[in-house]
Amino acid sequence: MQQQKNDKTTCLLLALTTMLWGSLYTASKVLLDVIQPFTLLCLRYIIAAIAMTILQRLRKPDPNGKPRRIKGGDWKYVIMFGLGGYVLSIGLQQYGTKLAGASLASLINCMNPIAICFFAVLLLHERMTMKKVVCIVSAVAGAVCIVGGDAGGGHILGIALSLGSVLTWSALSVFMRSFSQKYDALTVTTYGIYVAAIGTLPLMLREIITHPEMDFLHAKYILVLFYVAIFCTTIPHSLWNYCLSRAEASTCSLFYPIQPLTSMVLGVLLLNEHMTVGFIAGAVLIVFGVLYSTLGKEKTR
Repeated sequence: MQQQKNDKTTCLLLALTTMLWGSLYTASKVLLDVIQPFTLLCLRYIIAAIAMTILQRLRKPDPNGKPRRIKGGDWKYVIMFGLGGYVLSIGLQQYGTKLAGASLASLINCMNPIAICFFAVLLLHERMTMKKVVCIVSAVAGAVCIVGGDAGGGHILGIALSLGSVLTWSALSVFMRSFSQKYDALTVTTYGIYVAAIGTLPLMLREIITHPEMDFLHAKYILVLFYVAIFCTTIPHSLWNYCLSRAEASTCSLFYPIQPLTSMVLGVLLLNEHMTVGFIAGAVLIVFGVLYSTLGKEKTR
């Protein structure tokens, strides 16, 4: 009974995580008009690092919890995750979105479940079950229905960058599955954000020099920037690492297609975008895939 309750809690947290990440696409549409990609990324991480530090200071010691002090030999993995996951992968994602367009980039991003399942089976020897196959097919088909009609041709470089983002993030998520079982998830996320803030700082300085026309010091953009840093970075990245410590990486990946669903809903509500038949059909498929992933018995393939 307790295990079922924990599983449901993990599923709810995964749904919340992917919904918050889905809102990032809408917020980015506002910010990327006035801020260059790596400048936005660095500012996100600086604000997120401050927020994470405050959270760490407010937390009470838990003698029964996982270690919060990273051992010397494991720092290389934290640096690899910070640079490879938060700098390289998300940097590729932002430039891919800028070049290929938000719709096509978000569609490519929905290939994460396939990539994560592949790496999880290959590296962690997780089982590929029939239920996971059904969920992936249903959810990805739903994502195609939602954004497929608006994807367009897409810049070939943008497509390549988006695919690179999927592969790097998927591989590192699988790696973090084992690492987050060893250490406290919030601590791992905090140090990874520190590394990312330092790693993106030179790139931000370069963009400031080459793009002096950037003008985002207005209340509207600052509020959106803080939303992106706190609700699209601090909270979901912490929850993602926590969920990876509680569930298989391939199971966590099944919730990824909620991102374009959230993005399209917010686009309709906030940006006056139109709801299409494809959107409704895609939403049904995604909801089915996510619900099915938490119900029924699994059969090993």
